[in-house]
Amino acid sequence: MKIVEQIKQPIAFEMELFEQKFQLSMSSKVALLNRITHYIVNRKGKQMRPMFVFLVAKMVSNGEISERTYRGASVIELIHTATLVHDDVVDDSNRRRGFFSINALWKNKIAVLIGDYLLSKGLLLSIDNNDFDLLKIISIAVREMSEGELLQIEKARKLDITEDVYYEIIRQKTATLIAACCSLGAASVKPESQDVETMRKFGELIGMAFQIKDDLFDYGETQIGKPTGIDIKEQKMTLPLIYALNNASNKDKSWLINSIKRYNRDSNRVKEVIAFVKSKGGLDYAIQKMKDYQNEALYILQKYPESDYRNSLELMVNYVIDRKK
Repeated sequence: MKIVEQIKQPIAFEMELFEQKFQLSMSSKVALLNRITHYIVNRKGKQMRPMFVFLVAKMVSNGEISERTYRGASVIELIHTATLVHDDVVDDSNRRRGFFSINALWKNKIAVLIGDYLLSKGLLLSIDNNDFDLLKIISIAVREMSEGELLQIEKARKLDITEDVYYEIIRQKTATLIAACCSLGAASVKPESQDVETMRKFGELIGMAFQIKDDLFDYGETQIGKPTGIDIKEQKMTLPLIYALNNASNKDKSWLINSIKRYNRDSNRVKEVIAFVKSKGGLDYAIQKMKDYQNEALYILQKYPESDYRNSLELMVNYVIDRKK
């Protein structure tokens, strides 16, 4: 059985019901809107975010969930989908998960409006049901994601990212959304309990590990094969690179920064940068940091009684680290 199917097993019924409720939450009287949202729903990914919501909710409440849990999962998916649609416009990206993006098929204006529509649907789903605590969790996540993106853009211009700034960027950009999924799951069944904050921290730790794993893919640390160097070409300062910079001589540091600023499109130079980062121990350092986050997340789960839901969350934490793409 595939690992994702194994993780999903204890919540298979809830996920199926969620699919139906999620489709309903997107519906509109405008035919064009329905056509586009139907396209979105049929090209969904692994649906990790709703899985986090349901697994956490069931783990902290001994298997009990409510309508609020379904709404929480729908809100997170609606708002996350809205941010993806807008991201594709900003990045001028024509593909999303191997399919054409909304802006590629229907142009930017419609894509922006679709993103706005999904965002408002998510907000109203919470407001109409007085789920103000859930709305606050997701709103904070959206604010932090925007701040993280802008902080990265600001720092990329000067290439002056310290390790602490890097952690803050990935916490806001990536970890905050997974943290929101987990705290939403807990809040949907046990509002205002300690579990809400505990699970937020748990999700944040997984998100940090997830992003560092993504950074490592750039250096070919997987079964995919050759290093890609895409982050270097895009002048993104990732943890292996930051570590190498911090541990390089002034001469090597100048060469590295010059390579990233001026020769980031030169494939031979990018290969040299990758080789230099590896020789300085940048990958080993990043792998160790990733494992530290993984172990901290697993430690939090030990506070809860053993159950199928806890087992699936443990599998999820390990999957984040072991995935091949």
